[in-house]
Amino acid sequence: MVDNAWLNSQTLLIVAQWLLGLFVLLLIIGLISIVVMYVIDKTQTKHTIRRNFPVFGRFRYIFENLGEFFRQYFYAMDREEMPFNRAQRSWVYRAAKDADRTLAFGSTRDLTKNGTIIFANAPYPRQTEEKTQPEPVEIGPYCEHPYAPVSYFHISGMSYGSLSPVAVRALSKGAKLAGCWLNTGEGGLSPYHLEGECDVVFQIGTAKYGVRNQDGSLNEMRLKELGEHKLIKMFELKLSQGAKPGKGGILPAIKVTKEIAEIRGIPEGKDSISPNRHPEIKNDEELLDFIEKIRIITGKPVGIKFVMGDPGWIDQLIDAILARGIESAPDFITLDSADGGTGAAPQPLMDYVGLKLSESLPILIDKLIAAGLKDRVRVIASGKMISPADVAWALAMGADFVVSARGFMFSIGCIQAMQCNKNTCPTGVTTHNKKLQKGLDPEEKCVRVANYHKFLEYGVNIVAHSCGVSDPRQLNRRHARIITHTGESISLTERYPPQAPRQS
Repeated sequence: MVDNAWLNSQTLLIVAQWLLGLFVLLLIIGLISIVVMYVIDKTQTKHTIRRNFPVFGRFRYIFENLGEFFRQYFYAMDREEMPFNRAQRSWVYRAAKDADRTLAFGSTRDLTKNGTIIFANAPYPRQTEEKTQPEPVEIGPYCEHPYAPVSYFHISGMSYGSLSPVAVRALSKGAKLAGCWLNTGEGGLSPYHLEGECDVVFQIGTAKYGVRNQDGSLNEMRLKELGEHKLIKMFELKLSQGAKPGKGGILPAIKVTKEIAEIRGIPEGKDSISPNRHPEIKNDEELLDFIEKIRIITGKPVGIKFVMGDPGWIDQLIDAILARGIESAPDFITLDSADGGTGAAPQPLMDYVGLKLSESLPILIDKLIAAGLKDRVRVIASGKMISPADVAWALAMGADFVVSARGFMFSIGCIQAMQCNKNTCPTGVTTHNKKLQKGLDPEEKCVRVANYHKFLEYGVNIVAHSCGVSDPRQLNRRHARIITHTGESISLTERYPPQAPRQS
């Protein structure tokens, strides 16, 4: 009995020691694995989240993949999230990575919802080999140096300050690869905008950052210097923007670094708040005067950016233009949507002020056509335009160009964390925290910018060919339909019939 008890205790002891040894071995293997994953994550450049949050960041990709299999047991979130849902973001990510962009089993988009756009496929669609090369579209025929870009899809205004230097670098280099322009946003021209040697549109906000005197007025000498820069192709006078019409730009003090303060011409470490409007411009006549002043000083095309409020103002502006002559018109109008984005904005303005692009774009196009100004004033559509369908709709409606900010942010790694105003962006896109910026490698991300641009235009080509035209700029309102409150669709030509010319 004693011997058996002793043997049993010895056996148990040996098993316990073996289990303990196994546990220690597994623990060592686990620790070594964590160290290896940490080193791999910190040294790789493809995945921003993994680089900024080594090991832990891997769970994001695991959950993202598992979500496709578990959604049927909980809820379908593909089309539910705001401001951009998972389906929209996923398409951009796949395009930027040149990954598979096909889907299985059917669309998750609600095709019966009032206002939904669908395209009318032709019985005899164009073949791929019938694709035509897009022609340049001239902007600024009355300028000393007109601009004629070929691409119809470009990078919208995002200032250095709202974006990190590494993000601006990636966008600049990506724009060069893609053959599109990069808008500086209202924060002035930084060296990072120029690194890629892409075409640049310089935006003049209400605070005149980058071209301001100490009192906030326009510095004409500095403006002339910028006009002589070979990479700067156009100047955009910002009257308002989508997320905060009637309110100037807001850059929190935590993001106003020494370098940003020097570029903008403002104090370091203090909130950068732009005036609600340009102090020099309080009516249509002064607006046209200011446009002409910039055009004369720079010799480059000059346009305006705004969110439409009362459509009647467009009639008043057109009357002022026609009274002076069409050469006095802005060379382009960037029409922003009330659901546009920004780094920081008051919620009442973001949620309740201004018209969405879906309503304002046809109004603007029709008024310009009726006044005989459509070929004189180029129209640039802006506001949540991140997919081929968005861009195809805008072109069919009559826009000459489309610009996107958040689409290109997604292409360089933005995950819609909604931290843009807090300097805590986990992907390094909108933060000036050096540690978080390390995750974003401009050399890697610039390729994704170019990929996104390439495959977006490719997607628009697919829609255009399906509609029976060889080039997206040949799309018009008869190629698209809109779902009405009855659940049935009508042609956009019926929803927005051609306008009669204005009586002179």
